Amino acid sequence: MNIFSRFFRRPKAGDENLTLRKTRDFCASGNPKLTVVFIHGIASDSSAFRNALKYLEGTRSMKDVRFVTFDLLGAGKSCKASGLKYGYTDQLIALHNAIMKLRVTTPLVLVGHSMGTLVAARYAYEHKKSVAQLILCSPPVYTEQDLDNPAFEAGMKAFRDAVSAKNRRILKDKAFNNMMDYIVKNRKNYKVFATLTTHAVMIYGDADPFIMAQNIEKVAKENPKYLSAMKTSGRHGMSREKYGKIPALIERMMND
Repeated sequence: MNIFSRFFRRPKAGDENLTLRKTRDFCASGNPKLTVVFIHGIASDSSAFRNALKYLEGTRSMKDVRFVTFDLLGAGKSCKASGLKYGYTDQLIALHNAIMKLRVTTPLVLVGHSMGTLVAARYAYEHKKSVAQLILCSPPVYTEQDLDNPAFEAGMKAFRDAVSAKNRRILKDKAFNNMMDYIVKNRKNYKVFATLTTHAVMIYGDADPFIMAQNIEKVAKENPKYLSAMKTSGRHGMSREKYGKIPALIERMMND
């Protein structure tokens, strides 16, 4: 039995209709050789990749790459409903359905930012043969010991305060709170990274207050066949320091 099976409910009627709203689908050449799907973080939406997409789509070596963005459930233009829990199960079903609708005929790369890295990694874990590579920017990789540490809760409070400073109502938002509790704080996240069998590059900023860099380096050493860590300058956002690394990573994969 899959060690994560108890965290996923069995499919039920209506799951086939649960999907994400596509917000961008572009290939400069119109003849893609690779498809890259972006997955945003918590308290955000697909617009977080606006600058990254402008840069990537304007890079000559990326002309044959299809770039796609979605809004996760509860974010942007995607579905919000009282019956949703907004945890891994709902998000992964919706993401899978959205990817299936793309009718991808090329290798698939997932690029995640922040919480989106957790969704991307869990998707690759569940769909091992579907994802060629992961590019994970600012991954919040926490151990079970971290989650039990009072200092960790203080850090989470600082994050909530930073988010609420921009949007006071978000702390009462079901989607935000459930994604925090069921995805960001999920006690199996570290184990997923440690046992991934999809190649993943984890890119993190040296001044990021919302991740634990030591965990990123640690899990990369535990799973060196599939994980590598790349430190850049900067904080938590999807900055040029991070998305500027993507073309070289994609080119390397396409040339292997």
